[in-house]
Amino acid sequence: MANKNEGLEKILDTLGEILAFVTVALYAVLIVNATWTFIPQGTFFNILLVAKNYASLAVVAVVGLEAVVKKGFILKLIFIILLAIVIIFQFFPGTWANFTTLF
Repeated sequence: MANKNEGLEKILDTLGEILAFVTVALYAVLIVNATWTFIPQGTFFNILLVAKNYASLAVVAVVGLEAVVKKGFILKLIFIILLAIVIIFQFFPGTWANFTTLF
């Protein structure tokens, strides 16, 4: 089981490094573009803006999963539940209003 966790941790580590680099590069491109516009308004620019919104969440999710890979089941479960809550409320912002009207 330890070998399986180590392999998963290495995969998550590599994925986290790649995502972190891509996120920083994306932010740098958008910051430079804000000063010297070289990306025209349109579909590609809109895709970059959407990617900016979710890139940091992806980095946090991967690094968090990497952190809890060697921890106990309860800690893994808590992290996954919290991550699911964040994702649900980010993709469906009206969920909290619907949830509070039930009670």
